[in-house]
Amino acid sequence: MLAALAACSQTPPETKLLQQAADAMGGAAKIQAAKTLVIEGEGLAGNLGQNVLPESKLQNWEVTEYKRSTDLAGGRYALQMVRTAKTFPFAPGAVQRQNQGLDGDVAYNVGGPQNAATRASAMVARDRRLEALHHPLTAVRAALDPTSKVTGFHSEGLLQVVNVETAKGDMFTLAVDLTTHLPTAVRSTAYNANLGDVVIQTVFADYADAGGFKLPTHLQTKQDKDIAFDLKVSSNKVDADVGDLAAPADVVAGEEPPMYPVYDIKPVQIAKGIWLLPASHNSVVFEFKDHLTLLEAPLNESRGLAVIAAAKALVPGKPLTTLIVTHHHFDHTGGLRAAVAEGLTIIADRNMEGFIDQMTARPHTIVQDALAKSPKPAKIDSVEDQKMLKDDAMEVRLYHVNNLEHSGSMLMVFVPSEGLLINADLYGPGFATFPAWDTMLKNIADRGIKVEKHLPIHGTLQTAKEAADTVAAKTAAKPAG
Repeated sequence: MLAALAACSQTPPETKLLQQAADAMGGAAKIQAAKTLVIEGEGLAGNLGQNVLPESKLQNWEVTEYKRSTDLAGGRYALQMVRTAKTFPFAPGAVQRQNQGLDGDVAYNVGGPQNAATRASAMVARDRRLEALHHPLTAVRAALDPTSKVTGFHSEGLLQVVNVETAKGDMFTLAVDLTTHLPTAVRSTAYNANLGDVVIQTVFADYADAGGFKLPTHLQTKQDKDIAFDLKVSSNKVDADVGDLAAPADVVAGEEPPMYPVYDIKPVQIAKGIWLLPASHNSVVFEFKDHLTLLEAPLNESRGLAVIAAAKALVPGKPLTTLIVTHHHFDHTGGLRAAVAEGLTIIADRNMEGFIDQMTARPHTIVQDALAKSPKPAKIDSVEDQKMLKDDAMEVRLYHVNNLEHSGSMLMVFVPSEGLLINADLYGPGFATFPAWDTMLKNIADRGIKVEKHLPIHGTLQTAKEAADTVAAKTAAKPAG
């Protein structure tokens, strides 16, 4: 008896926690022997980086047809889901189908006109491996693996917590309920181009029997403070047939892409002193008497640095001094930190001041970007309602867009000499729908400006008539209902 008590007292607390968690879920041997896991359900996905104001509550996609099939032993999974923008306007199209895969170190996406598989970066593969561990069965199974390191046992209120590092070096924190011994949460860190280091936490609730296991039927994932995904599980299946989840051979054989694309910028002069830097997210350069101003540094640091370099090379002897940001949405501010690192003054709507301060102060340690390597405070020039940038060579007017459902920090940009209006997200010829068209026209009328040409950040240069005809034709062609 004394020997047994001594042995129990010498069991590491990390080992004891895992044994208790495994027993509560159905047993360590069953967990380690499980071959597959299929989760189906529906829920809500936060529209991250796209809220109306920087501190507003996120709008949500409604997620249906959610199915995640995991090959537990092979380190593979496939995720398919449909998400629909029912509660907020989304010009590119209200319904999106997503099809993602992971095969060990190979992440890939399936889509496009040919429904082809394309490889994603190593960072995406890392994120997806960690995402796969945000479930009790996969987390406890990984922690039980003898090649994993389990350390740092401690208590957090009514929870017992350990840190786990897998053989691949992926690290997560597992929290277990002190009373039920069921896992309550998994935490890990990830990198976001705008936010830098972020904490991803998934909380598990409403456990139910599933093929001899106890598994959660409610999973809620947060990125920092925002709810990224709230999933109500309709079906948990262990050891169901998942088919072949291996990545396509051509994807595996293909070259692994970098985290961000390499951008080849080819400026196009569209008027005197005005250049378009074309892409899915356009940028524009204005030439003033003694300096240049860039409009929009979008997507990510790579794109931001590329458009900054292209702008600087346009007019020798004239420095690039300022960046105009149309609004705070992440796809339009991915290069914001790069611009601050370059010493540019940021001209933005008044509602972006706190956002810019926060974005430029956040830690970027997982990936050190230019601003992390050379920290400096942002220089901000706010637009209260309107602002005129004018000298003998150029006049550019900035207007806050009023009553816009899409974003409360939006600026539209007008060049009087050309009758040129530049907009982001208000109109683009490739949009499927035009929820902001009437709002844009109302703002144009209220400002008393005469628009002859439109240059969308998402699209090509058009006359005002061509833009109106595009909207009319697509709206008329839209099926009833």
